[in-house]
Amino acid sequence: MTNRQNPTRWWAELLLLGLVYGAYSGGRLLARGDVDLAVGHGLAILRAEELLHIDFERPLNRLFSDNGPLGIPADFVYASLHYLVTPAVLVWLYLRRPRHYRAARTWLVASTLLGLVGFSLVPTCPPRLLDAAYGFTDTMAQYSPYGWWGAEASAPRGLGGLTNQYAAMPSLHVGWALWCGILLWRYGRHPLLRALGIAYPALTTLVVMGTANHYFLDAVAGAAVMGLGYALARLLPAGAAAAQPAGSAAGSAGFRRKTTIVSGGWDTSARELLPAQRPASDDDSAAAAR
Repeated sequence: MTNRQNPTRWWAELLLLGLVYGAYSGGRLLARGDVDLAVGHGLAILRAEELLHIDFERPLNRLFSDNGPLGIPADFVYASLHYLVTPAVLVWLYLRRPRHYRAARTWLVASTLLGLVGFSLVPTCPPRLLDAAYGFTDTMAQYSPYGWWGAEASAPRGLGGLTNQYAAMPSLHVGWALWCGILLWRYGRHPLLRALGIAYPALTTLVVMGTANHYFLDAVAGAAVMGLGYALARLLPAGAAAAQPAGSAAGSAGFRRKTTIVSGGWDTSARELLPAQRPASDDDSAAAAR
């Protein structure tokens, strides 16, 4: 038997991804957690980074808050690109790399749901919502006159109450950007696509820290969630199918291809599965001709 995937239907994929994103958004909203607990988690992360000297978000935030030409574009990147680039990569895979689409989609869905578990178990206050004594500036609020957002993260003005602002750990901004980057690097044939595969996750990591929306360890956790999601996706049917050697598809295609075999008086026609002996009359006529 051949191992063939059923064709993916675009409307079914849209429905599935819409349901997953709805569950993510709704679950993220419901898992707001206690504010004091979230602040405690945020301070614990910050102290751990200070102890390890990896609190890279501090100098980046000062750079972005002191320089509007850097901070304003960074806010736009934070507020918009993950809504645009992630679906664009999905559509690109669906149209141009359909063999790899299902496994990539399953990886994205699994990682996103794992991130939701993280938001629920570890509600975390982002740096921008800590007391001003800790030295962070909320650049989204600082530069809000330039964008569509207000003082509550990247949500449009008046809709901040519909978001969970204490869902900093892990950073799915970084996780999704890493997913996009790996796929662009692995399946992109043009050097520009492969360059974007490197630049996009690096830019996203700088932006989420510079805007004080995430700690460095949030970004690390976002990458770790993608790694766990990848391992989980490999256990599911779509991941297992994608993990098959390329030769297996060629082998099945070769099995289906019908060829003519001639050897020792045995022959197959284009519609025969087993060889049949040539009639004796054919043999006699052939011998007479020689």
